[in-house]
Amino acid sequence: MAKFDSTTAPSLKSWVESANAADCEFPIQSLPYGVFKTGDSAPRVGVAIGDRILDLAVLAEAGLLKCEAGVFAQPRLNDFIALGRTVWRGVREQISALLSHENQALQGNAGLREKALVAQADASMLLPVEVPGYTDFYSSKEHATNVGALFRDPKNALLPNWSELPIGYNGRASSVIVSGTPVRRPNGQIKLPDQERPIFGACRKLDIELETGFIVGVPNALGEPIPCEEAEQHIFGMVLLNDWSARDLQAWEYVPLGPFNAKTFATSISPWIVTMDALEPFRTAQPAQSPEPLPYLRHAGEHAFDIQLEALLKPQGKAEATTLAHTNFKYMYWSMAQQLAHHTVSGCNTRVGDLMGSGTLSGPTRDSLGALLEATLNGREPITLKTGEQRTFIEDGDELTLRGWCQGAGYRVGFGVCTGTILPAHLVK
Repeated sequence: MAKFDSTTAPSLKSWVESANAADCEFPIQSLPYGVFKTGDSAPRVGVAIGDRILDLAVLAEAGLLKCEAGVFAQPRLNDFIALGRTVWRGVREQISALLSHENQALQGNAGLREKALVAQADASMLLPVEVPGYTDFYSSKEHATNVGALFRDPKNALLPNWSELPIGYNGRASSVIVSGTPVRRPNGQIKLPDQERPIFGACRKLDIELETGFIVGVPNALGEPIPCEEAEQHIFGMVLLNDWSARDLQAWEYVPLGPFNAKTFATSISPWIVTMDALEPFRTAQPAQSPEPLPYLRHAGEHAFDIQLEALLKPQGKAEATTLAHTNFKYMYWSMAQQLAHHTVSGCNTRVGDLMGSGTLSGPTRDSLGALLEATLNGREPITLKTGEQRTFIEDGDELTLRGWCQGAGYRVGFGVCTGTILPAHLVK
């Protein structure tokens, strides 16, 4: 059963009228955090509400938002996140109250209201956190099974360890980019099936991975694991994540140590971080796990979230996008708590702002596959777009968009979009 608090009740309405539309991604129940700038102004922290951004630095300066001085006049959210869960919740409650339709503190102050509310259309969104470390998991059973069947015996698609632990790899934090940043097609070694040695050139099988990511908010010390039952208390919130993948580079390099250049060139995330408090009403049961996980990976209760996800592709110069996949976060086999518990069980420390990717989220049907590798059977069965064009993998100029939302009763908690347009590879001699 959904659990609501004073900031998530379905009956809440805001005096920001655009936030009350049934299809608005940023109602008062959501209040995701991001970092933005307008014109030549310095970057600062804001919250999305309807089609506006609430400038938290302005509110704090005016004395309407009680928090540590200067924490919102920053180019990243890390300083605010580092203040801890009690502060996160207190600030969320203050913002919710200020935006509630009956509250006059900001609504009734025309000058301050005009200064504090910025049109999203007039703002540039920036990377919301400094990412000290990035880890990507491989936690969708459907995705892992489909990929295993493509490259191994379909009867033994999952390796024995997959059902025992959350598989993951340490990615490249320096190439995490915010939505809207163009992505350059990578170069690398490609092993063609009819040649003895690899060739060097531009990736021919560029792919997306429809994922979510979570942001670590409460770090652990080196040598001190995070218990699975407590792991969610260490998570600040979630983003959409596209783990761009060069499948031909990956096929050649991933044995024996896993992905390297096939993944390091770019990872896109959405600019808005949806907090765990906003997601609480959408908590649901995770898939049954068999065999039962080892004791350190066990947690009671429900640890999945009903988040609808989709991926779209729009060719260069075309107005209409084609939906490639529609899936749901609740299909993920290993929960975020289990991922974080396993990541730290060896004594690995985490830091504020660390990013953990879910791995490609595929569902049980053909139209819910979160990567072109699966949907086209590694290029053997092209997808026909609405424009009449076909795709096996991504072409230069294509724009890829990820969307995500939780559907409530008369409102939805949205994640915004995560987009990237593909630029041609650099010419390397």
